[in-house]
Amino acid sequence: MLKRNPGTVRNQMQALKALGLVDGVPGPKGGYSPTARAYKELNLADLEHQSEVPIFRDGEKVKGVRVSEIGFTTLCHPDLCHAMVKIIGSVKLFKVGEMLSIGPTPVNKLLIRGEVFGMDENQQALMISISEMISLPKQAIKHYMSTPLLTLPLSATLRDAVHLFNTHHIHGAPVMEDGNLAGIVTLSDIARALDQGQTLDAPVSGVMTTDVIEAPSSIRLYELVGRFKEREIGRLIVVEGGKPVGIVTQTDIIRVFPSL
Repeated sequence: MLKRNPGTVRNQMQALKALGLVDGVPGPKGGYSPTARAYKELNLADLEHQSEVPIFRDGEKVKGVRVSEIGFTTLCHPDLCHAMVKIIGSVKLFKVGEMLSIGPTPVNKLLIRGEVFGMDENQQALMISISEMISLPKQAIKHYMSTPLLTLPLSATLRDAVHLFNTHHIHGAPVMEDGNLAGIVTLSDIARALDQGQTLDAPVSGVMTTDVIEAPSSIRLYELVGRFKEREIGRLIVVEGGKPVGIVTQTDIIRVFPSL
């Protein structure tokens, strides 16, 4: 609530309208709405060129809203972690008690998860009780990949693959032919082949996956999370100059940010 006399507020709004900062909204539920010039004065103009900080509910992005500011209101409290999340859009799209995921933010890749415990319609802000806060790594995957890359030749058998996996405590390896990536074979592939009646002397070329997911070593780790989920894979090959140089697995990702 504004602690101002109604007449004072009307005079102030008229002054803002004269400055081109607000427009009048007619009707019984009318009032004033900010203009593009007002957003410019508040450094909120040109939103289409700003990075979007989204809000997710039940894994789905909430359309029509974006985060403009996050303020931690209980920073020094020993037991509580609350935040005021100002949005561009309407807080009426949300309900108290809903669990939301906010972010990641564009620079530090901050991701916040928490429950809505209040809303401020005047400031268009959500009050969030934070249950989890993560800063996703910004480094390239070359800093997290396993190297040197353990490989199998195209002529290898399932027995050779089992020996490699057992010796190095791994669950999959790329298959190479003349220095080029021909496929990838995993423990699951071998188990499936044995269940179908094949022997350990069968060639890996008959059970390997040829549609191998690759990623350049310069890509950032947080960008890979979506690929793992979309393609339902457990590992991908890291390449430099078109040549395999390492491997990144789900275990590597979980080790960096286990809550994902």
